[in-house]
Amino acid sequence: MNAAAEITFDHVTKRYAGRDAAALDDLSLEIPAGAFCILVGPSGGGKTTALKMVNRLIPFDSGDILIDGRSVRDIPVVELRREIGYVIQQVGLFPHMTVGENIGTVPRLLGWPKAKIRARCGELIDLVGLEQSDLKRYPAQLSGGQRQRVGLARALAADPPLLLMDEPFGALDPITRFRLQTEMRRLHREVGKTVIFVTHDIDEAIQLGDRIAILREGGVLAQYDTPDAILAQPADDFVAKFIGEDRALRRLALKRLSDVKLSPTNGADQQPRVSIETTVRNAVSLLLETKTDHLLVEDDNGQVVGAFRFSDAGALL
Repeated sequence: MNAAAEITFDHVTKRYAGRDAAALDDLSLEIPAGAFCILVGPSGGGKTTALKMVNRLIPFDSGDILIDGRSVRDIPVVELRREIGYVIQQVGLFPHMTVGENIGTVPRLLGWPKAKIRARCGELIDLVGLEQSDLKRYPAQLSGGQRQRVGLARALAADPPLLLMDEPFGALDPITRFRLQTEMRRLHREVGKTVIFVTHDIDEAIQLGDRIAILREGGVLAQYDTPDAILAQPADDFVAKFIGEDRALRRLALKRLSDVKLSPTNGADQQPRVSIETTVRNAVSLLLETKTDHLLVEDDNGQVVGAFRFSDAGALL
């Protein structure tokens, strides 16, 4: 497999015995290599079913799932799962193993030399924002957020081209969840893997994904597009209701001041200042809080590069 994998769902259907409705009904979509694709929707939409069919934890009845053009049915199941990172809500760390031993699980199964495994564990513990000393600790000695970071490091250990993530942050408190979402966005930029991420939270989907697949009950694909396109043009009433009424504000949260054509400052230097990496939504909020008509925008070096006004936000929409 390549550094990042292209995933294709080709008319995939799954029905469970004793149920009239399909769990997944004729799902077709293509996930480009390196994309962060979110599967989102209400309960009964088939999100987790679709995810688990990629690594054959659940068989499908018809259609096919392709990884870089190769059917998952043609890949030996052990080989398939060792080449896919898998992160779940409960993390699933081995309690009798240290953090380092947990992270090195798949590399050990693949026969990596011990020195290479130690080096990879050290690299990954830094990447997910933990301390080198944590490698010798046991899962019971870690917080929920720390355990989730270890689970992510373990999933990345053998450098797989694809990560499957099944509501990994759902059991965490809001503050820890937000921090891990931010870290996940950074990690995705750095490691460049294809990610398929299941959530029922549309805000999480918008924050993390560059592609979103919204599934309705019965496993039917309602819309598949970029977050901005879905917010701008919901496919139907179901999608519009699912993403909520404040679509304009959510679109502004996708943009940063670096995306805005800023206005001249006209010599003003007493206005509130914000970083050019501030989201447009947060900048609008600050305008309302400070009751001012514009903000001064600074670059990474603290130099003012322009002014941001309400009209600039409207132009983005």
